Amino acid sequence: MSATGPDRGLRLILGSASPRRRELLAQIGVHPDAIRPPDIDETPLPRELPRAYVERLAAGKARALDPAPDEVILCADTTVALGRRILGKPADRAEAEAFLRLLSGRRHRVITALAVRREARLWQRTVDCVVAFKRLSGPEIADYLDSGEWQGKAGGYAIQGRAGAFIPWVNGSYTAVVGLPLTETAGLLTAAGYVTGERA
Repeated sequence: MSATGPDRGLRLILGSASPRRRELLAQIGVHPDAIRPPDIDETPLPRELPRAYVERLAAGKARALDPAPDEVILCADTTVALGRRILGKPADRAEAEAFLRLLSGRRHRVITALAVRREARLWQRTVDCVVAFKRLSGPEIADYLDSGEWQGKAGGYAIQGRAGAFIPWVNGSYTAVVGLPLTETAGLLTAAGYVTGERA
C-alpha cells in the first residue's frame, strides 16, 4: 500500500468534536468514519507566538491518536491573535466580554493549523487570515454574550453565527476562520492518499 497513492479503502478519523468542522467537510463530500477527539493540554507555552501555538497543538493532537494502518487522521486547531497575544476559548462570560472589547474596531488574525497523519507520516499546513471587526456598542456586546454563542469559540465569537454582523471584511479563507480551510484540507488528505468527494 503506497503512503501517497490514492487508496479507496482508507478510513478517515476526525480528531475533533467540532460540529462546524464536520459540516465543512461535508461541503466537499467528506464524511469521517469516526470522531476521536484527543485529550491534550492546550495551555500556551510561555512567550509562545500564536502561529507556533496552533501548529504545535494540531500536530500534538494528531500524534496523540493511534491510527490503524488503514486510517488517516485529520486534526486542526484555530486561534485568534491580537498582535502576539493569543485569544483562545474564553473561560467565562467576563473573559468573552473582554475579548470582544479588545477586538472591537480593530483588525486581528485568525490562524488555523492542520495536521494529517497516516501511520508515521505527518502532513501540515497553516492558514493565516485577517479579520476586521466594526466598532461594537455596549448593547451589541451584551446581546451577543446573552446568546451564548461565544462559548467554546476562539476569540469569543463565531463568524458563521451572529458575529457575522460584526465583520465587514475578511482577507483570506472564510472556511479557515470558521475552523477548517477546505482547499488546504482537501490537498493534505489527497497527499495522504485519501480520495475526497466520494463518500457523500
